[in-house]
Amino acid sequence: MSPNTRWLRKIFKSEENGISSKMSLEEVLQWSQSLEKLVTSKCKMVLPDGLLKTHSDEKIEFRFACEAYKKVTSQKKRISMARKLFTSYSQAQAPNEIHIDSRVRKEITRNIQEPTRSCFDEAQRIIYLHMERDSYPGFLESKFYQKLKHSLQTNGNNSMAN
Repeated sequence: MSPNTRWLRKIFKSEENGISSKMSLEEVLQWSQSLEKLVTSKCKMVLPDGLLKTHSDEKIEFRFACEAYKKVTSQKKRISMARKLFTSYSQAQAPNEIHIDSRVRKEITRNIQEPTRSCFDEAQRIIYLHMERDSYPGFLESKFYQKLKHSLQTNGNNSMAN
């Protein structure tokens, strides 16, 4: 597990028995409508734990890192962050290597010389498709998601109590 997800998992573990009062049944049920609803949820902290069960932590980390990267306005910081994204996820043999084809990998290698907000967009699109096809169905079938949904449904008040 990478240091990036360790803190997220720790937060989840500390709330596992009472899950967060911020979660409502309505929101948890929306997660089953689409991957986009899941990854844009205000309760993102549960995602790595659920996706770890399908060996997809690097995919979700990459997505969140790319979203943070797009918000960077300083060119100096963008260059630094682009290099970190590349060495952590995109480069062959990276510690958290994502599955992308060589054409996209070469494109990223060229783009990080003078990175723009969109230099990881194609890789992010590909990873999203992988998640949608592989990780997302596994998450919906996971004990974690089923237990959370059941707990909220049996609570009857549409949100978890602490």
